[in-house]
Amino acid sequence: MKIISRTESDLGNAAEKLINAYPDRKIFAFYGEMGVGKTTFIKAICKHLGVEDIVSSPTFAIINEYLTSDNEQIFHFDFYRLKNAGELFDIGYEDYFYSNSYCLIEWPEKIEEFLPEETIRVDINVDREDNTRLITF
Repeated sequence: MKIISRTESDLGNAAEKLINAYPDRKIFAFYGEMGVGKTTFIKAICKHLGVEDIVSSPTFAIINEYLTSDNEQIFHFDFYRLKNAGELFDIGYEDYFYSNSYCLIEWPEKIEEFLPEETIRVDINVDREDNTRLITF
């Protein structure tokens, strides 16, 4: 599926379509260059899922945990600063990836070989001329 996002409110519609397209999937890997809007799209997804917490990039923490209004956990990863696979094992990634909770992963290319088979790939590309985003999943 391909969605063009022109505004932040378009991201809410895209988030709903993404989650509804994969009702039985919980792991989503977000690909795109720095500044393309991965975190902003993840904020829209979290809002759609009922997160009331402030959603921010876990660039330095590597992982943030959010709770939905139904007390369900959502894990948000940012592997940009990951130095090696050992750090992935140190955080106990398998406990998160196989928890049946949503896992929203930025910079998944750093851990490609550890992603579960059922991971949904989400590509975000930006047209710098008109600032629209093409979201493909």
